[in-house]
Amino acid sequence: MAQSASEPGTPRPSSAGPGSPWAAGGVMFAGVVLLVDGILAIVKGIAGIASDEVYTRVSNYTFAFDVTAWGWIHLVLGVLLVFVGWGILKGSAWAWGVGIVLAALNLIANFVWLPYQPVWAIISVALDTFVIWALCSHRAKPVI
Repeated sequence: MAQSASEPGTPRPSSAGPGSPWAAGGVMFAGVVLLVDGILAIVKGIAGIASDEVYTRVSNYTFAFDVTAWGWIHLVLGVLLVFVGWGILKGSAWAWGVGIVLAALNLIANFVWLPYQPVWAIISVALDTFVIWALCSHRAKPVI
């Protein structure tokens, strides 16, 4: 009697594999992007803390934080992103979920920070979106 595709021990078709090749390669890239984005966020944070004149002052903005406050926000997120990016590159299981959450927080922070540095913020939002996609879509093992 032939086994059906749902019985244990039946080989899976290649379409049910561990994710797309883009996602598999994207996880390594996501770790590197989180690491680099964290370092850049640290630089943004230090620049904001050191001098209020570094970034454009925005008046009548809904999310009107002081530039120093933005500096601290980016500095803390940057340090966390560096550690999580390093964890993803080392293959730590905890880093996947934390990476998704921190990339989402960084995406939101950069979206709100958009009026201060639009080009830099848009690039960070795009990279964080890719990181979230890569970490969510890649599966290390086939799901039963």
